[in-house]
This record gives sequence, structure tokens and C-alpha cells, in this order.
Amino acid sequence: MNEQQQDQQEGGQQAEDGFRTGFVAIVGRPNVGKSTLLNRLVGQKISIVSSKAQTTRHRVTGILTEADAQFVFVDTPGFQTHHRNALNRSMNRTVSQVLADVDLVFFVIEAGRFSDDDRKVLSVIPVESKVILVINKVDQLKDKARLLPFIDEVRQLRDFAEIVPLSAEKGRNVDELVKAATPLLPAGAPMYQEDEITDRSERFLASEFLREKLFRLLGDELPYGIAVEIEKFEVEGRLRRIHAAVIVDKPGHKSMVIGRGGEKLKRISSEARVELEKLFDGKVFLEVWVKVKSGWADDERALKSLGYE
Repeated sequence: MNEQQQDQQEGGQQAEDGFRTGFVAIVGRPNVGKSTLLNRLVGQKISIVSSKAQTTRHRVTGILTEADAQFVFVDTPGFQTHHRNALNRSMNRTVSQVLADVDLVFFVIEAGRFSDDDRKVLSVIPVESKVILVINKVDQLKDKARLLPFIDEVRQLRDFAEIVPLSAEKGRNVDELVKAATPLLPAGAPMYQEDEITDRSERFLASEFLREKLFRLLGDELPYGIAVEIEKFEVEGRLRRIHAAVIVDKPGHKSMVIGRGGEKLKRISSEARVELEKLFDGKVFLEVWVKVKSGWADDERALKSLGYE
């Protein structure tokens, strides 16, 4: 028996034993808490989080293995309905590609709020998809009596497989979401090892964690004209040497990122390094500088070089 046949036999046996494995897309308009939910589900931060919308630009995969199921979660960018540059078209393509190739969809909305943007996201989910409505941020709903009428209102929009109110930030009812989703996955053997939590490379995670600090520590407008390019990533035992370039759109933005006496960039680099050392469980040498690439967010070639699909 060759290795492939053995794998198939083992996979079939696990499927017969009732194990389930599937891809689950986490979708919603920007800033509904998709990345926070993904991090909570896998038990570790792998997707960057910010109070600003449009933080997630790439497809981020998280893996959760339970006793009877393995979930491969795909955290997608928030579907863009107002911005039409090449970057946002790329982000929307990512959402559409994911939705066409998953076993289950978590459609995430905010408790007490269902906007036209939510409605547009719901409209791009294929009609044949199994969808769980995830009502996030229930802890922020001041009038709890509004929750049941709100659920009744939204359930009229689609035949949802399940409806689960929760708080991703507080971790409330997230276990119930996993329980509700498990029987909706197809039977199959696990695709990843039990201790794996993402299939994204350390290089990718380094760029994302640095970009999160840029979002958090700079002004409201500037981060949308910013990207991160990892120019060198070297591993020496438990030490990682990372050389990263912050890409800005205009020369005036460069000085804003660097700050007076370089203090802003030093703080951004320091905070990113601390988080990366926790993630990689080892020392990190992080060197960051700033480059100007005018019009990068509307340049298909530039976007491809930065890892956008």
C-alpha cells in the first residue's frame, strides 16, 4: 500500500468514526469583529485587530481542532461597498473567491444594527451556501430587550442554518457557535495537525502585526495609504531577523510615520517586536524604515508585489 492509499484509508476510517472537517468563511461588513472572532475561536491572535474599519486586507486562515471536528476558518476582508480603487477590488475578489469554495459561512453582524452594507454582504453569499448568522457585540447592546425582536427581524432575510448571539471580545457564547457549526461540516479526516492554528507563514504574520501597530498608533486617515513589505526574514535558531519597509503614498506621510526625532517609528517597531516575540516564542530583531510609492493602492503590479491577490 502506497502512502497516498494509506492516507485515504486512514481518512475514510476517521470519517466513518464521525469526524468532520470543513472550511468556514467569516464574512461581514468592515469592523463587525470578524478578526476578533477568529482569534477567539483559535485561542491565539493570528489576525490583526483595530477599531478602524478595513484592517484585514488579506485572507487569513485559522485552524481549530476539536475532539470530533476540525474547522479551517477563513477571515476575509470586510466587503467594500464605498471604495473602488485596485486595493479594494482585490479585497472584494478575495471575499467572493472564499465564498465560492467553503462548506459553511459565518455571516457576522452587530447586535441591534443591520445596515445597507450588511444587506449587500448578505447578497453576495451564494444562495446554496449554509449560513450561520453570528450576532456579535451583544455585550454592547444597552437595551437587552431589543435583542429578540432584532433576531426576529433579521431571520426573515434568509433561511439561516443557525442563529448565534455572542460576544467575540468577551468570549461569551463562542463555544455555542462551535457546537452549532460542527454538524454542518462534511464528514472527513483532519487536514492539519492538532496543534496547528494557521497555515500562514511567519513572514506574513510579521507584516500583519507591524501593520496593526501602524493602524493603532497613527491618525485616522493615514493607515489606509500604508502597506508593509517584508524585505528580509531570517531565522537563526530562536532568533528572527526581520527587515521591513513601511510603504506610504505621499512624501508628507513619511515624516508622519517617522515622527519627531524618529519617536513614532521607534514606538511602532517596539510594540510590534514585543508581540512578535510572544507569537514566535523567541527573540526578534526588527528593523523598520519608510518608503514612498505613490499610487500603490491603485497599482495592480504594486499590489501583487505586496502579496495582494
